[in-house]
Amino acid sequence: MHLNKVRKAVIPSAGFGTRLFPATKVVKKELFPIIDQDGRAKPVILAIVEEAIRAGIAEVGIVVQPDDQEIFIDLFKNPPKPELFAKLSSENQKYSQYLQELGSKITILTQVEQEGYGHAVFCAKDWVKDEPFLLMLGDHVYASNTEKSCTKQILDIYEQVNHSVIGLTTMSAENIYKAGCVTGVWQEFNSQLTLTQIYEKPTLEYARQNLRVQGMAIDEFLCIFGLYLLTPQIFDFLAEHINQNFRERGEFQLTSCLDKLRQAEGMTGYMVKGKCFDTGMADAYLQTMIDFRKVG
Repeated sequence: MHLNKVRKAVIPSAGFGTRLFPATKVVKKELFPIIDQDGRAKPVILAIVEEAIRAGIAEVGIVVQPDDQEIFIDLFKNPPKPELFAKLSSENQKYSQYLQELGSKITILTQVEQEGYGHAVFCAKDWVKDEPFLLMLGDHVYASNTEKSCTKQILDIYEQVNHSVIGLTTMSAENIYKAGCVTGVWQEFNSQLTLTQIYEKPTLEYARQNLRVQGMAIDEFLCIFGLYLLTPQIFDFLAEHINQNFRERGEFQLTSCLDKLRQAEGMTGYMVKGKCFDTGMADAYLQTMIDFRKVG
């Protein structure tokens, strides 16, 4: 297989944000503010886009609801009104210009009907075309423990293995019911493994029987970090589920298609050297506001 350079990132951002209602009745969860390491207040989606661009991604596709297109276009592509721009500090005026430069690398895509995370990813198919792509969650931000960003780590592993890569982290037994989990065989202990199963939100009983990984502590499991490097064949499996109306928990999901992609092409799991911060739930968002500012 020819190794293609990864140029594009997809960020699904078309959900309703029900776990943050009623705030999400007026503000999209991807636009909630966080404070970065430089002390700058910015929308979550901006921090995610910057993570991708800094890692070498050339183009970013953000999947949104049709009614929300103008909000995201205004953020990334429109300058502030002149009266606001005049009141900004010189530093923020420069940052405003930087935002528009960033916007030139961003395409706003739409998910007309909210049919699940897998469906949202599928809505980027025509834009991605036949290229490998980075998939990022729209409500997670990342902080590396090394000089190399979390996203760059994933991109570098892909260049080594030349097939799909899923970023991983450890999770304790009490939390796995709300995460995608994996198992596999270590290529390099506590770093890379060949995945042999990907399973969405397992019960603890199922995880203990089927998702144990050699060398890990009892009731500690490997779960998805929130960064994926996927080959375009993922769209074939998503299309199959959509055409057959195969739904899980009422929606078209990504995880079962990831497992099909793993079976078809092989897949590597990589233990990301860093931390993932969740902004999609109230308590997690509160903790992110406290912790994200301190890292880096």
